[in-house]
Amino acid sequence: MAENTKVIVVGGGYAGVVAANRLTQRDDVAVTLINPRPAFVERIRLHQLVTGSDDALVDYRRILAPRVRLVVDTATWIDAAGRRVTLASGGTLDYDYLIYAVGSGSAAPSVPGAAEHAYPISTLEEAQRLRPVVDAAPASAVLTVVGGGSTGIETASELAEQGRKVTLVCGRVFGAYLHPRARRAVADRLTKLGVTVLEGAGATVTGATGETVLLADGRELPSAVTIWTAGFGVPDLAARSGLSTDALGRLRTDETLTSVDDVRIIAAGDSAAPSDLPVRMSCQSAMQIGPQAADTVLSRIAGKRPADFHVGLFGQCISLGRGAGVVQYAKKDDSVTRVYLLGGKPMAMLKEGVCKSTVWQMTHEARKPGSLNLWFKDSSRRTALRVKAGEAPAAARRA
Repeated sequence: MAENTKVIVVGGGYAGVVAANRLTQRDDVAVTLINPRPAFVERIRLHQLVTGSDDALVDYRRILAPRVRLVVDTATWIDAAGRRVTLASGGTLDYDYLIYAVGSGSAAPSVPGAAEHAYPISTLEEAQRLRPVVDAAPASAVLTVVGGGSTGIETASELAEQGRKVTLVCGRVFGAYLHPRARRAVADRLTKLGVTVLEGAGATVTGATGETVLLADGRELPSAVTIWTAGFGVPDLAARSGLSTDALGRLRTDETLTSVDDVRIIAAGDSAAPSDLPVRMSCQSAMQIGPQAADTVLSRIAGKRPADFHVGLFGQCISLGRGAGVVQYAKKDDSVTRVYLLGGKPMAMLKEGVCKSTVWQMTHEARKPGSLNLWFKDSSRRTALRVKAGEAPAAARRA
């Protein structure tokens, strides 16, 4: 009887879970998922954990296929030559193929005082640490959210809706992803909630203390609690293991998501940099890349050439508290359009539906591996690759 092919998935986030589930299509594949936590973290709900409206956790038994072995531990080293993963507990696991899906987290802030006095919220532990701090702050205290992206907007909205005094410090541009028309509408909504929105060249944070936030224009803002949502980074496991990474530390791969160093290592999610043209870090892209990374492994096991990956994005759905939301539409290449929808309860319900649908998709793939195919091809990516390779844009578009 043929020996099972051992596949390790490092990281139990959105990409890692759907990849692990999809691998169970073959009975002769033994799948091991390594994750430092015993429960799945809904990162898109971490701002809700801070305000107490959700715990952002899902039981892995609900979303993992029964044949996936869950190892609650942290991978500290990948020995590509020996096909072995070293764990923080001291143990090791051998593999035939490895899917690298370690995700992303908060980027270390370079602003003086931010590391000591500001609270990031991009991981479960960070959000759990922040929640009692927010609860303990006096009702009249000013809470400062640094970062004008979707996480900053959602966090500021959620806190303000609970009656908190919130200042959102955005830097040069508020809601940089949003179309200018949507930007103005969302800013108006935040103002109605009582959020003070600061943007422009002078609204860049230059320092932080336990009681203040310092801005580039010299302003010193009172801040009982400073919440840091500006910037994302990725774990350094690949770089530490001697694998090729991009400037942010993402694993460099070809268009089949295969490592440029090792044909048996495949990347998925926020920690992947295919052809040095990575897609936007998001749950939306991870849910598409994860199963395609698994398909690359399955193709190699079957002796077939893996297909190039493809991802098509639709935009962003941002909650504005529990009672409102905005949907910013985009083309498949993630370039935004003028079209957006902003409203009250119906938009809030739509965002809630988006969050629930990701869990449903993981659950569905666990029960029927190979059934998740809800993604669309970005036809402009091939043009972008040609331009990157040195072709003139006009010629690349014609090709």
